[in-house]
Amino acid sequence: MNNTTLLSVENLCVSFFSEKKENQVLHDISFEIQKNEILGIVGESGSGKSVASLAILGLLPIKTAKVSGEIRYNNTSIAHLSQKQYRSIRGNQIAMIFQEPMSSLNPSMKCGKQVVEILLEHTALSKKEAKNEVLSLFEKVKLPDPERAYRSYPHQLSGGQKQRIMIAMAIACKPKLLIADEPTTALDVTVQKEIIGLLKGLQQEYQMSVLFISHDLSLVSEIADNVLVMYQGKKVEYGTSDQIFHHPEQEYTKALINARPDLDVRFRKLPTIADFLGNTDQKRQVITKQQREEDHKKLYSSPPLLEVINVEKTYFSKVGLFDTKEFNAVDGVSFKLYEGETLGLVGESGCGKSTLGNAILQLDKATAGQILYRGKDITQLSVSEMRELRKEIQLIFQDPFASLNPRLTVGKAIMEPMQAHKLYSNDVERRAKTIELLDRVGLDSVYFDRYPHEFSGGQRQRIGIARTIALKPKLIICDESVSALDISVQAQVLNLLNELKEKLGFTYIFISHDLAVVKYMSDQLLVMNKGKIEEHGEADAIYDNPKQKYTKKLIAAIPKGK
Repeated sequence: MNNTTLLSVENLCVSFFSEKKENQVLHDISFEIQKNEILGIVGESGSGKSVASLAILGLLPIKTAKVSGEIRYNNTSIAHLSQKQYRSIRGNQIAMIFQEPMSSLNPSMKCGKQVVEILLEHTALSKKEAKNEVLSLFEKVKLPDPERAYRSYPHQLSGGQKQRIMIAMAIACKPKLLIADEPTTALDVTVQKEIIGLLKGLQQEYQMSVLFISHDLSLVSEIADNVLVMYQGKKVEYGTSDQIFHHPEQEYTKALINARPDLDVRFRKLPTIADFLGNTDQKRQVITKQQREEDHKKLYSSPPLLEVINVEKTYFSKVGLFDTKEFNAVDGVSFKLYEGETLGLVGESGCGKSTLGNAILQLDKATAGQILYRGKDITQLSVSEMRELRKEIQLIFQDPFASLNPRLTVGKAIMEPMQAHKLYSNDVERRAKTIELLDRVGLDSVYFDRYPHEFSGGQRQRIGIARTIALKPKLIICDESVSALDISVQAQVLNLLNELKEKLGFTYIFISHDLAVVKYMSDQLLVMNKGKIEEHGEADAIYDNPKQKYTKKLIAAIPKGK
């Protein structure tokens, strides 16, 4: 360990114990972080990225985790410190920004007080001095109104603002090492860009070292000096950002880079990790501009399946005792959707994407306007007509785990909508159909009797898709249905959605804040901002030549790598 090395991790192994079984999750991981360096750690969920960071901070459960190997901070071994000794380092010398700010912030305490608490613990500042320091920190992390943020509870702030509070908390004591664990995963692409810029600026100002953890290699390449690639608890590749991103040696690293939709070339199928690791044929079929034009000519020659005409959705909130305030979540939106088409709906959080989706699904009725499905206004349907329509228009949720009943086996969960709509004669037929659906989404029939918690995120999303297509719908609304998935799993699910669309003739409304994914999936693109349509047209044409300033901002924020 030389004079410029701040943190050195050598042969780190971590195992967890449950019911006398030992499960090793980290295998001999070694890396160094130099002073004033940003090290990126990338890999899929379950690769051991977060476990490594928790081991550094001594946050793994003492009773169920076994840690071996050497962790040295500033030439001092910290692997076997007591919890009391660790407390003097955590937050003070080494700080951490967690992935989900809402679950990391105390919901019953005002944000300002939560940061003051850290300063009072680790510094000699008075309460008044600590408050002034926090307001100064809130300015530094570019919170729009520091005083308001100080007085607010976490639920009163947006996702991006909450993440800025977490960053202010992490840098409050000017730590030497900052660990950022997936700090931008749940954020809009524009907010993500701002947070990355902010972290980079603070790192330079405070001369900090940063350990930046993510599953997105493009994002890591924009911030990191060096990169460590992990897979199944092992080190796969380690080198400079330029080496890893432009000259990767390992197939797994190449797979991570290629699994994200290409912004310049439209492939018929996205390559997955399995394609690379299994050495399957890498010749990727490209959809040419001419093929796309021919497909669109056929698509748009028939009448529209869905027509949205001047739809508005207004919410009212009380201001004082007698006054109410109006908020137009969807404001005069009109578009047509054709059978077999994928319409991409993109925009930042709060732009009205999901509200519009809920209005089309009739889950939250529109305040004004018409929604015509096969020429009939579905805003005027009776209860029985609405029940019939439910079979035709279905939804794939963002979080498959939250949308599946944990007490039902996945087989029963898929059979449930069939029973509710009286499809097929009996449960024997429904069971056979469910096994067929599981097979169709790439899952084995033995999974029928397993519960949701026994599956990975990607598998759960496949189960959610199987449940959605069980009713043979014509129109499916995919609301941020791949945003929580790893890049490689995301590629599998996008391929599956396209395959099902081709074979079963589905029509999609694909809602996301990730413009790269939406562009790949879509025929037409609809850009929303503050409840209105900002831009509407062919997906590739909008990406190549955006007309509106807002669309240009969204495109500029997509992580493209170095």
